[in-house]
Formats: sequence, C-alpha cells, structure tokens
Amino acid sequence: KENFDSIPDLEFNPIRGKIVHAFFDKRPIEMNMDEEQLDRFRKEKLKFLFHMYDSDHDGKITLQEYRNVVEELLSGNPHLEKESARSIADGAMMEAASICVGQMGPDQVYEGITFEDFLKMWQGVDIETKMHVRFLNMETIAHCY
Repeated sequence: KENFDSIPDLEFNPIRGKIVHAFFDKRPIEMNMDEEQLDRFRKEKLKFLFHMYDSDHDGKITLQEYRNVVEELLSGNPHLEKESARSIADGAMMEAASICVGQMGPDQVYEGITFEDFLKMWQGVDIETKMHVRFLNMETIAHCY
C-alpha cells in the first residue's frame, strides 16, 4: 500500500484512500470471459463503485453520503464553494430519483440509491473505458544514453 504514495496522479486525488483500498480487494479476475461472465464482471465493477459511495454499508447511497463524496472530489477546486458542491449533489440525486422512481408525489421521499437503482443509472455506459488504471513498467523501457 505504501508504494501507492509514490504515484503522482494519486498524490492529490481527494478520494485516494478509497482508490488504494480498492486495489486490495480480494476478488478473483477471470480472463477470456464469455458474455455472461463479462456482465457479471461489469456488475462487480459497479458494485465496487457503489460501495465507494455507500459509506455506512447499508445498501443505499443517501443524499448525505453522495454530498460527502462530491464535496471530497471537488475540495481541490478553489473556485467552488461547499454550497455549490451541495447543489451539484442535490441535483444529481434528484436526477437519480427521476430515473429510478419516475414521477414522485409531493409527499414521497427518495431515501437513496439502491444497487438496483445504480445499475439502472449506469445502463448503456461503457464502464470498461471509465474505470481503469494503467501502470507503466519502467523495467521494460530501454534506457537511452
């Protein structure tokens, strides 16, 4: 884990701890997957992402949990105030509710995003190109003198 501290792109990432923790997830990775295995692998990636937001592990991403992550992600931007980050999170949660529940009544409360809701929201998004890390193996590069 201590070697991750030397990765420049992670050094200033506000959710670095969550990213580093994810690399030590013990799930096996299968190669040469068929469509069913690829679908299962995609769901596992999304489950990992879901758990980054669901900090109390109750199976639901609440508005407060989502606000916390958005505030963390935007904390390095000096031009964005905390209230703006809250507005962004609130708007995204409203959009999630409209996708997952549809039109809500005035007395209806959206308690949070379940994993099933999360899957609906990511439907049609090519997650394989969105969540990856490339490492450069310095031993394979020829040294020029």
